[in-house]
Formats: sequence, structure tokens, C-alpha cells
Amino acid sequence: MVGFLAYLINLAANILEVLVVVDAVVSFFLSPLHPFRQTLDRIVDPLLAPIRRVVPPLGMFDLSPIVLIFLIEIVRGVLLRLLYSL
Repeated sequence: MVGFLAYLINLAANILEVLVVVDAVVSFFLSPLHPFRQTLDRIVDPLLAPIRRVVPPLGMFDLSPIVLIFLIEIVRGVLLRLLYSL
């Protein structure tokens, strides 16, 4: 049971990280009105919005996706440690 929960935590974290990276890359090429981009934005933007309020963009570089991936890794590690300590 613990192994399955660890698998789900890792899977969710990996999917979120891939979505964040794809959203960042696609934002360079697709219009904000493109349906694929709008779908990604609906998933990723609620996670990025609080970070963007704290971490301002540096010129035209938005560091919030990097911060989000870092936070996902921290949450993954904490959840796995808690799970394996039970």
C-alpha cells in the first residue's frame, strides 16, 4: 500500500512538472488564445499566480515556473518522507 501511494505521489509530481515545462515552452510559440495553451493555462496558472505575486519577473524572464518546480520537488520529498515514516 505504501509503495502504491508513493507511486501516485511521484506520478502526480512528474505530471505537474511536465505541464509546467510544456506551458513555459508553449508560451513562446502559441497565441494566448490557442485552445491548447488555454487548457494548459487553466491548469498551471492557479499554481503560478501566488508565486508571481512574490517573485517579480526579471525583465522578460519569468522565474515562477522554476520556483514552482522547486516547490513541487520539496512537497514530493516531504510527502514521501512522511509516508515512509509511517
